[in-house]
Amino acid sequence: MAFLTVFTPAYNRAKTLPRTYESLCKQDCKDFVWLIVDDGSTDNTACLVKSWQEKKNGFEIQYIYKENGGMHTAHNTAYENIDTELNVCIDSDDRMAIGAVRKIKDAWERVRDKGYAGMIALDADFFGKIIGKGFPEDMIETTLGGYYAAGGCGDKKLVYRTDVIKKYPSYPVFSGEKYVALAYKYRLIDQDYKLAVLNEILCNVEYQEDGSSATMWKQYVNNPKGFAFWRKVCMQYPTSTKRLWMDCIHYVSESIISGDKQFIKESPKRAMTVIAIPFGIILSIYTKNRVKNL
Repeated sequence: MAFLTVFTPAYNRAKTLPRTYESLCKQDCKDFVWLIVDDGSTDNTACLVKSWQEKKNGFEIQYIYKENGGMHTAHNTAYENIDTELNVCIDSDDRMAIGAVRKIKDAWERVRDKGYAGMIALDADFFGKIIGKGFPEDMIETTLGGYYAAGGCGDKKLVYRTDVIKKYPSYPVFSGEKYVALAYKYRLIDQDYKLAVLNEILCNVEYQEDGSSATMWKQYVNNPKGFAFWRKVCMQYPTSTKRLWMDCIHYVSESIISGDKQFIKESPKRAMTVIAIPFGIILSIYTKNRVKNL
């Protein structure tokens, strides 16, 4: 059985998914499964994947179609169906870097017995420039939150043990909403495990104009319950005092947008939440106006 599942959530990405496929075909180590979770696409994604499944690629391609529910629900479906030792998400508009599977396999063999939840590695753009900051030379292990608290920035590629990722609750689903921060599960894992640092580029990324990063202000308005949920998690496991206050303010803002009148009672930090109310009101007004002007 393969040691790694590369899973790719896809929603109407038939135009970009071929480059993800091509990057996997170019891997010098084919000891992986590619799992595509189609999150309700209405383009020709299914036909594309079927044509690839009929070819001899050197690796297994699995395809699951589900009703559109957002990225986090696609991750839920992926985790429910992965049975390899490790898993990594490569988005449908990204490329797996040259030699990435081999690098993961070799690095994991060196640290497998050290109790890590997995590994944290680098993302780069299509020209090879690292996204955000790299890792300090002396950093051999960290948590995801610990990396950012120490001054790190930019998206990083996470390779998790499947048995670890399945130990923690699935991403919640809120009626009428399609966004919950993927960092929810990662934050929970951070409380119990560390990640081995793999100072290698595993993925080349390109942010799309219609991707979640580019439409974040609309996400705040369209998915306030999901964001309020995430802010409560952050308040339970704060990474700094400054970040805690920011999360309180955002929690107030998103609770106001969602119409939740019980948000003070439901807050993990009630006193701070009360103090943050005026700032949260201002942020909610700003957010709504920002979206109207987009």
